[in-house]
Amino acid sequence: MPQRPPAPQRAPYLQRILTARVYDVAIESALEPARTLSRRLGNHVLLKREDQQPVFSFKLRGAYNKMAHLSAAELARGVICASAGNHAQGVALAARRLGCQATIVMPVTTPRLKIDAVKALGGDVVLHGDSYSDAADHAKALQAQRGLTFVHPFDDPDVIAGQGTVAMEILRQHQGPLDAVFVAIGGGGLIAGVASYIKAVRPEIKVIGVQMNDSDAMLRSVRAGKRVTLADVGLFSDGTAVKLVGEETFRIARELVDDYVVVDTDAVCAAIKDVFQDTRSILEPAGAMGVAALKQYAAEHKAKGQTYVAITCGANMNFDRLRFVAERAEFGEQREALFAVTIPEARGSFKRLCELIGSRSVTEFNYRISDANEAHVFVGIAIAESAEADRIERNFVRHGFATVNLTDDELAKEHVRHMVGGRSALAAAERLYRFTFPERPGALMRFLDAMHADWNISLFHYRNQGADHGRILVGLQVPRGDERALKRSLDQLGYPYVDESANPVYALFLR
Repeated sequence: MPQRPPAPQRAPYLQRILTARVYDVAIESALEPARTLSRRLGNHVLLKREDQQPVFSFKLRGAYNKMAHLSAAELARGVICASAGNHAQGVALAARRLGCQATIVMPVTTPRLKIDAVKALGGDVVLHGDSYSDAADHAKALQAQRGLTFVHPFDDPDVIAGQGTVAMEILRQHQGPLDAVFVAIGGGGLIAGVASYIKAVRPEIKVIGVQMNDSDAMLRSVRAGKRVTLADVGLFSDGTAVKLVGEETFRIARELVDDYVVVDTDAVCAAIKDVFQDTRSILEPAGAMGVAALKQYAAEHKAKGQTYVAITCGANMNFDRLRFVAERAEFGEQREALFAVTIPEARGSFKRLCELIGSRSVTEFNYRISDANEAHVFVGIAIAESAEADRIERNFVRHGFATVNLTDDELAKEHVRHMVGGRSALAAAERLYRFTFPERPGALMRFLDAMHADWNISLFHYRNQGADHGRILVGLQVPRGDERALKRSLDQLGYPYVDESANPVYALFLR
């Protein structure tokens, strides 16, 4: 970190924050203990629940404070803003409360949930560009054309002061020892307000900024000593996808923020799960960044007995993202390991591999016969700690199975796991069955034990979806004349199944 410039005169922001008008629309959000996470980390973790605001985000504080300071003439002309979603909802709600018209320019990448929420509040939505910065340029052009008042999402003293009331509440709600507050950064409005208040009132408390590894404009700017514009930003955390931070927010962050933590997508997904387990609430990615950074910071500093606050700054999560979040959370928690295992293409090899896995929970199996001598199996296994993945790999190798640990391989996690398979010239006389297995230890081995030694598994696909029952697709090569024996074995097994051998999808892609 570069050396911090001399401390500025902070009284003006302290006064602005103390007199900010936010409670016409905002609530004093709860400061709640995250008990499960606290026990796991060995530190006292508190969550500042800004996800509980009427628009499920802190953004309405700054938006309303700004608009409440506008003149009657300015309100009559109407306001305009650019936003990835949460500021938009704050402006729309404030406009409805203050009786003015609001035009909201949003990136085309904005989740549908946020667009619909803005429209429901009476905002006139205009979609433009792929990021906040693109939308902001268009909003400024519309502002000039229509004579509207621009309500900036972060680079405005009144907006910063409104966001600073979050810190005012934290210090009022927790007056005991507090070691650090973790704050997600997009354009910097929240951390500028939080840092301004905390460093004026309790300067011993560290203010830690949090950035996504693919949207770290503030950290790059601080390191460079000037504002840096990113060519592209990641869109998983759309609420912090900002290419250029604010001029005023950069000045404040550079002077007052103690440190920065960079987090990745898997860590944020794991943090969403952590908060859900403690609160039964689902945060959006930006809302969970503070928790992800808190965990990372505590691990890196080997901290124990510390008191940390993470601001859970938003909960505008698209429902269709939850599948991705649930899957990637296992990697963020280091609870799932992936392997490519090469086994002899011989009867009994697959069963021997399963015996090596033993009582561990299998999260995924993907296999398709493709070579006369070797089989390549994609395996997911639940683990308790990251070091366990290396131990499993060594055990496979020790028993003669060449293995590649894919746990940290992005290609494997994102794509290859969904692409294992295809047609095979070696799959002659294959029959395809879709099974419903009970999701419990031993179910797979019971199935394998029921298979005759002369029956070959030519395809196997399974993915644990967290349900009571697992769904498995199996290809079987059974010698002519064994069809009745196969049916008898499957019926005795007792697992519901469907013969999919005549399915046209199978004919098109697998047979």
